[in-house]
Order: sequence, then structure tokens, then C-alpha cells
Amino acid sequence: MRSGVGDAVWYAGYGSNLDPDRFGCYLLGGRPPGATRTYPGTRAGIPALDTRPYAMPGRLVFGWHSPTWDGSIAFHDPTGGGEVLSTAYLLPPASFSDVVEQEMWREPGADHDLSEVFGSGRQVLGPGRYETLHLTGELDDRPVVTFSADDPESLEPGEPAAAYLATMARGLRHTHGLDDDEIADYLLGAVGISHDRDMVLRSIA
Repeated sequence: MRSGVGDAVWYAGYGSNLDPDRFGCYLLGGRPPGATRTYPGTRAGIPALDTRPYAMPGRLVFGWHSPTWDGSIAFHDPTGGGEVLSTAYLLPPASFSDVVEQEMWREPGADHDLSEVFGSGRQVLGPGRYETLHLTGELDDRPVVTFSADDPESLEPGEPAAAYLATMARGLRHTHGLDDDEIADYLLGAVGISHDRDMVLRSIA
């Protein structure tokens, strides 16, 4: 870790991890509503040290096809204009590493050296869909890191499942205080989604 950072890092969750209850399955173990997968949780097995609303530069992209959700999922494209809303979770570095491992369908236990992303703003851990780390800013003088695909727009676009959109919506309501119309506007502004407004509103109701 870079000097002055201390023993925790902010992770910015912008897809289903917008919802603190859903993200709790990564930390404490469990299966989120609408998903087909049960998560083991982190080695520490503790909640996030703090939680904040956070907006990072870039754009939201829906792509790939997740067997967990039976639909496309969200990716952060840091090169795009606009902003991507997220829930920032303050985590010990080992817990952040365990979240990355679970995102890639691996058992938690590997400790990733994050010095490269802190120093250069970007770090590729591997070829997986969520193995490219991005430094997106700071909160309380600590780095805010998220992860995405190396090239989100190269992924095959697809429709997000209603359960996935509903999970994102819960986070946008809880963390950012958005109403249903504001949530629909935000989701429909993402790259890749072709749902009409009525369908999105039904999904998030």
C-alpha cells in the first residue's frame, strides 16, 4: 500500500454490489435474492468498516451473460464520459482480495498486492471479466478502487435480468436516495440495455 493509506481501501460496487445486502454475501457468505450462487464470504467474515455513496467517472455498460443471474451484468468503462454511481465499502485489503476472488468464481484466500493500482491507477490481475482494477478517486484520503473487464465494450451485449436490475435499484434507493423514475433514467442511460422504460420500471418495482 502507498504511504498514508493505512490498513483499509474503499471498494466501489456499481452493479449488483450497489445493494449492501447483496454485497454482504461476499463478505459474510450467503446467496442473494434472485441469484443461483452461494458465496463463501471473506476470510475475516466481518461487515464493511464503513459504507458511502460514491460517483466515479466513466459509463455503465451491460454485457456478457452471467450464469448467476441468467442475464447480462454491469461493467465500468472508465474511458466513457459521464459518471457511474456506486456504493463504496471500506474493506481491509485481504477482504478486498477475497471479493475479487469470489467475483472470478475462485475460493477466497489469495492476497493481491495493490501497489500497482495505487501507483499507476490501473492494474490487471488476469484475463477475467472483473480482474482489471481501476483507481477512481479518494474518500477520506483513502483510495477508491473498483474492478471491471479490461475492455468492457468488447463483451457481447445482452439484456440484464429483472432480478439483477432490481438488486441494482435497491442499492440506488438505499445509498443514493433515487426514486423509481430516477433509477430508470440512470439504467436506461447505460450502454447495451435495450429494455424499454416500462419494462425497467416493472423490474425495479
